[in-house]
Order: sequence, then C-alpha cells, then structure tokens
Amino acid sequence: MTTTKNKRKDNRTEEQQQTHKCAWVGEDTILSGWGMAEGRLSIAGWAFPEGKENNVERWVRSRGDMKRVRLVTLDGYDPEGGMLHIYVVKENHPAWNF
Repeated sequence: MTTTKNKRKDNRTEEQQQTHKCAWVGEDTILSGWGMAEGRLSIAGWAFPEGKENNVERWVRSRGDMKRVRLVTLDGYDPEGGMLHIYVVKENHPAWNF
C-alpha cells in the first residue's frame, strides 16, 4: 500500500496476514530520515504468530536502535507520516527463542 503520506512494506504472505495479526513496532533511530523514509520516521514492526509475543517483545526492546516500542494490531495500523516495514518472525528468526 502506498499513499502520499506514508509508505508500507509488508513481508507477510497472505496466509501470514491471517496468523500474524499483531506486531511489536518501534521507531528506527538509524533509518529514520533518509532512504525510503526520507523526511519521515522509519517504523519497523515484527509480526509474530500467537504465543510468541513475549519473545518478540524482549528481542525488539533489546535492540539499541528502537525507541517508542509498542504492540499494535496490524489491521488498519497506519503510522501517519511514517514509512512502515513489517517483518515476519518465523522459526529461524533470532526473536523466536529470545
């Protein structure tokens, strides 16, 4: 989905959009303001399957480049004025057993 106000890149498959409905998101302090997020915030989110919310939260909060970390429901989530990139937490992701 692309609009004039923001951009969104969602790495989830159609199936994962049904099973990975929430994400821990944060403002990326390194990528904000340039590249795809030129002049705006870069918001990174990690979508996860049910039962992995605590692991993913710990992993996202442990990153030194994230601020304003929060849990969101992805259906309809639109960080006004920001670039949103949704990543997928699967078994091979570092957050899986964090």
